[in-house]
Amino acid sequence: MLEPLRLALRRLLARLPAPVAEFILFGLKQAWSCLFGGVMLAALIVTKYLWSAEWPVQRYDFLFAFALTVQILMLALRLESLSEVKVIAVYHVVGTVMEIFKVRMGSWAYPEPATIAIAGVPLFSGFMYGSVGSYMARALRVFDMRFTDFPGRASTVLLSLAIYANFFAHHFVYDVRWLLFAATALLYGRVRIYFTVDREARWMPLVVAALLTSVFMWLAENVGTVTGTWLYPGQGVWHPVSLGKMGSWYLLLFVSFTLVTLVLPPRPPEARPGGEDAAQTNRSTSQ
Repeated sequence: MLEPLRLALRRLLARLPAPVAEFILFGLKQAWSCLFGGVMLAALIVTKYLWSAEWPVQRYDFLFAFALTVQILMLALRLESLSEVKVIAVYHVVGTVMEIFKVRMGSWAYPEPATIAIAGVPLFSGFMYGSVGSYMARALRVFDMRFTDFPGRASTVLLSLAIYANFFAHHFVYDVRWLLFAATALLYGRVRIYFTVDREARWMPLVVAALLTSVFMWLAENVGTVTGTWLYPGQGVWHPVSLGKMGSWYLLLFVSFTLVTLVLPPRPPEARPGGEDAAQTNRSTSQ
């Protein structure tokens, strides 16, 4: 079904200068990796401006049913693999537990009623976390990502547990996020992500990728608040979400990445199938 579109896109990009074509293809692949998250953000916007309080189904409950339906369709249409769905399910649970705690502590609130909810937290919110796991799992596949100098599983799990625990503990004891920022730099500072946009392998430091992704997560936070889906204290009159939330997402992304790698273990460049591709990647590594 998608093959004719791929061929048409290839023909169109072939007419452009190679760097421009690769940049456009990179953006399109990123958008494709963000498919689940993009659909969810679109649903937040559409339901904000079309939903009526008089309708028999509450907006948050519709969003839950919508997210579940989209997830089932993506699996049925093979737009996501079963392994990727496992990542989303685990992150859904991890995110929902944190949501329940944070809402109870007054960190943010859901101003609308919901029937499908736990402790005042509508369950569609877990899918918003799941969309992050979906993006990471899909990007690994879409860009054929490989990693160098990746740390051992024990150290990544311990750091992720420390980050996750700090989201709870900082309400009662000293916030150690600055130490956690330093720990991510020390543990992942040498890690390179090798990714393929078209034919040639490119690379980017993992820490830089996390920083850039946190910017987009901050933008998504603003979509959530401007649509009134969730609100932070003092947002009776809307204003942009604090830039400090970028730091929170930066840390949370490492938790997400650890969950993804537990299901989809990171592969080194040498594991790339085919001698020619492997040699090309090794040449890129040495440059």
